[in-house]
Amino acid sequence: MSVLYDYFSAPNDERAVTVLQVEGGPTAEESGFDAGTLGGIDPVVQLGTLEALLTGVPYDEVTDDPRAGHNLAMSDDYDRIVITVTDALAAALAAADDVRLAEAAEPWSQTEELEGADPAQLAAFARDLAALARRAAASDHRLYCWTSI
Repeated sequence: MSVLYDYFSAPNDERAVTVLQVEGGPTAEESGFDAGTLGGIDPVVQLGTLEALLTGVPYDEVTDDPRAGHNLAMSDDYDRIVITVTDALAAALAAADDVRLAEAAEPWSQTEELEGADPAQLAAFARDLAALARRAAASDHRLYCWTSI
């Protein structure tokens, strides 16, 4: 069984949860969301670590944020979940240039959860997520993750 993680933006939590009604989630053409299948990076531990690396805030403080990996809504059959992404991570991603993202990818690849991951692939994920974060910021939107099991 594999888990899919699609990141997307929405103006607010109420709009974000409507993605559960869309067959195929936020990347479906008819969803109306700005989204991308950006890779197998989980929105809780792995993105929390990226946030700590980009912001300099200790991981334990990152996870204290009420939006850090908060399960916002779940489908009736529990196979699809909408999870919040912190505003701090969205802002850090939007502000980071490609050099900064590549610098963060190196220590990120050495974490227990990502051990053996290619830093170049992690940097590419971070660049794509940063582009989504920039578009979200320009539209006054927040970031979310649609998880499908």
